[in-house]
Order: sequence, then structure tokens, then C-alpha cells
Amino acid sequence: MDALYTAVATATHGREGRTVSSDGVLDLALGMPQALGGNGQGTNPEQLFAAGYAACFGSALGLVGRAAKVDVSDAAVTAEVSIGKQGEGFGLAVTLRVELPDSVDETTGRKLVEQAHQVCPYSNATRGNIEVDLVIE
Repeated sequence: MDALYTAVATATHGREGRTVSSDGVLDLALGMPQALGGNGQGTNPEQLFAAGYAACFGSALGLVGRAAKVDVSDAAVTAEVSIGKQGEGFGLAVTLRVELPDSVDETTGRKLVEQAHQVCPYSNATRGNIEVDLVIE
């Protein structure tokens, strides 16, 4: 792969520390979610992954929509990232909920979402590694 861009971030003290991007734009306190025994104060890695995946998938959807000459600019993507026990360690699962504009029919919408899933770098990185469910709303 020829990298077009490389993001760099450093985290200290794991889930209860801080993460900072190399340019300082991202600077967040991290906290364990209450569901995992923490106090819920601070962002957690699953939220960061969900935000990144939702934004990236939305961009991929826009790309395939433009190529198909279908306006999906008002689409919204919600990523739900779950963490749970998997064997000896932990695993992730993702549900992507895609809300398409009313002007996009169901068949076209399904085709565009599936194409976006083939184009999106997050989808390509997770394919075969974690379960990703696509839901069109």
C-alpha cells in the first residue's frame, strides 16, 4: 500500500489515561465505561472506533453514491461497537445503521451500502476479523 496519509496518536495509561494526536487536535481523557466497571468519565476506545468507522463509512457511501449519480449527501451512519469476551481475550462486533434519504429506493440503497462496505477502509480492515452487520433504516 502506498500511504496517502498517516495519523499518529499516543495513548498513556490504557483505558484510564489520555490519548493525543501528533498535531494536538485530538486530546482526550480516556475512561472505562460503567458497563465494564469504570466511572464512565472520559471517552473510551470503542467510542473512538465507532466515531471513526461511522465517518469513514459515510465518506465511502458518498463516493459510491456520486459514482452511481445518486444523492446520498443527507445520509447518516451510526456505528455501534460492542466489546465482549471472546475465547481467552476480548473481541469486537459492529452494527452499522445507515439512514438513507427518502429519495433513495430500497434496492438502490442496499446496493450502495454494500458497495460502500467494499470500499471503506474500516470495513476492509475488519473483514474476516469481526462481525459487521449492515442495517438500512
